[in-house]
Amino acid sequence: MTATDQIQTNTSGTAPARGLYAMAEALPLVLTFRPNWQLRSLVLRVLGAAMVLSSTGIWLMPGAAYDPEMALIKIGVSIFFLFAGIALMMINDPDSHPDAYFDPIRRELRVLQRSNKGRPRTVLRRGYDSLGSVRFKDRSVELFEIDGSLLIRLPINVGTTRQLLRDQLSGVVPILS
Repeated sequence: MTATDQIQTNTSGTAPARGLYAMAEALPLVLTFRPNWQLRSLVLRVLGAAMVLSSTGIWLMPGAAYDPEMALIKIGVSIFFLFAGIALMMINDPDSHPDAYFDPIRRELRVLQRSNKGRPRTVLRRGYDSLGSVRFKDRSVELFEIDGSLLIRLPINVGTTRQLLRDQLSGVVPILS
């Protein structure tokens, strides 16, 4: 899964004179997770809809007329197709992906997940000073606990996002090479 990197911008249109990296000190950095392939999401939804429709269409096919054993098999197959189709249609729901906020003012990482009603709910909140270390890789950033175990791995694509995040965490969290 890749991430679409979003940087929240200053709504007043006035940026400090120090440049882009000075904005990292004031604005939260947001990483939003999205499915890495839009066509895959579309194909899974179409396949799911076809399975849901075929769960009822199986009863319209001509075949062994009213054979009790065949009816039992048809019920099992149609229930399987119905639930599998619903699962395929809901598998890449964009509202189910969490957002990671790096807040430079509060100096904390927050991971938010939307509830069924669409309201964001905090599932993880960690201060920068409670993190053990951070490692920047080619397309991801890994945050580690103090004991060295992996806390979270976040995919990032844009080099400016990597640099802004590095600027936010430098001096607070040890950066591994």
